Amino acid sequence: MTKKASLASALLCCFIWGTTFIAQDTGMDNIGPYTFNGVRFMVGFFALLPIFLLIEKKNFAFEFNKDKKKFVYLSFSIGIFLFLGTALQQVALLYTDIANAAFFTIFYVPMVPFVVLFLFKKKVHWSVYPSVVLCVIGGYLLTNFYDATVRKGDMLVIFCAFFWALHIIFIGELVKIFELPITVGLVQTFIVSVLSLLISLYVEEINIQKILSEKYEILYAGVLSGGFAFVLQIYAQKNINPAPAAIIYSLEGVFAAIAAWLLLSQVLNINNILGCVFILIGVLLSQLLPEIKKASYK
Repeated sequence: MTKKASLASALLCCFIWGTTFIAQDTGMDNIGPYTFNGVRFMVGFFALLPIFLLIEKKNFAFEFNKDKKKFVYLSFSIGIFLFLGTALQQVALLYTDIANAAFFTIFYVPMVPFVVLFLFKKKVHWSVYPSVVLCVIGGYLLTNFYDATVRKGDMLVIFCAFFWALHIIFIGELVKIFELPITVGLVQTFIVSVLSLLISLYVEEINIQKILSEKYEILYAGVLSGGFAFVLQIYAQKNINPAPAAIIYSLEGVFAAIAAWLLLSQVLNINNILGCVFILIGVLLSQLLPEIKKASYK
């Protein structure tokens, strides 16, 4: 996969994630957060299964045998991080609003370069740091957080952002070795679904009729976000390092705002537009400055 294809995958991934926030919120009108996530990711698992059988099954044994222990460790860790990130985010939406959740979730952007440095002792390009600042400022303006009050659910979203950061970083490690994006998608969706459903059996009421009443939200959040978007993320990170990838993923807030404007007739004020501009500049800086430096050495 080329760098351009990776960027296209990341942008499409952001678009799906950004438009899923509403489905995540309204999808809990009749069911609990663990039930929603459990069913959502099980739908994502079954959506990816035929694609795996058609495209990736024939290459699985070769790729898996490169380093079985490492693949199991990384893919299982990715699944656990995704479960913790989605669970905390989904539960937090019960105690905070979408604006707060969207703003605090974007905190994974500044977390990624520091976690990479701490865990793997890898330095990131200097352009990442001003890009991170621009993205956080953009998220602040975009979500109208300055009109919101801090709620108890916001701390859950900050913890969620930490696990999103780990999820991005560990995917970056896995794609260096293995060409199994759909397999990893299957593993992580299965882990999230099973763990979510197990918890829901103890803390929530599972009612089939109530689940069916949220079928459209579950299908959108399951097939597109829970299934295909996370596979696109894996494809994207084949040629994009974790820190700049996290900056690109912050565009989900921009897509969410544009979708709300087009579909829900929510007006974008001047601060929202400035927020979009800040994030776009941050993304461009993180991608273009390293390339300019490379070109200067040619």
